[in-house]
Amino acid sequence: VKLPRELIRLSPISSTVIPHRTPDGRLTKTGYVKLSTFSQTAATEMKNTIHEMENLGVQSYILDLRNNPGGLVKVGLDVAKIWLDGNETLVNTVDRDGHMSPINMANGQALTHDPLVVLVNEGSASASEILAGALHDNGRAILVGHKTFGKGKIQSITELHDGSALFVTVAKYLSPALHDIDQVGITPDVQCTTEMLNSPKETLKGKSSVSSLEADSCIMVAEHELDIQESKGTAS
Repeated sequence: VKLPRELIRLSPISSTVIPHRTPDGRLTKTGYVKLSTFSQTAATEMKNTIHEMENLGVQSYILDLRNNPGGLVKVGLDVAKIWLDGNETLVNTVDRDGHMSPINMANGQALTHDPLVVLVNEGSASASEILAGALHDNGRAILVGHKTFGKGKIQSITELHDGSALFVTVAKYLSPALHDIDQVGITPDVQCTTEMLNSPKETLKGKSSVSSLEADSCIMVAEHELDIQESKGTAS
């Protein structure tokens, strides 16, 4: 039997549009985007997803970073730029002598200014924490969930003659508001339970199942926070 060899592309993003009824009875659309890892294509796919959702009339967003262990830090910063404007500080690095260097945007232009909630938990680490800190400390997003893992080291790798390697920590990351990430983690603004309210959690493949998301208590908390953001925006 001859089997054709094909290139299988694994997307780090799954997404769907969640119909949402506001407290005043209006039916709105919330864009749910789950980012599973910061692979090389993550920022590009995030841009494409946001463009698609804007065309569908989405009015608010939930970015799910739960159980995202990280990946390429540069990609995490590129994803942050999708949501931020101006010359904001994305993250700071500090060495053992206390010398701090900010990593800033340059004339950034966000793809959307719609209200945003970011979901995090104890499985959100490294680039996920950097992204969550950048969006939170710059006032772009509310964080919902549980305290993150706490991995914010910058390490230099030296290969040894026997094939092993030596990892030396040379600096660490601080959030834009100078909060320590390493071994501390990021505490969300609002906590939520991890239980599913109706049925067992379904595996999300490709487009996320709306029914499984509606049973996710953290999604319900996120929608409530989006309602609060929208009401404040309307009032102002």
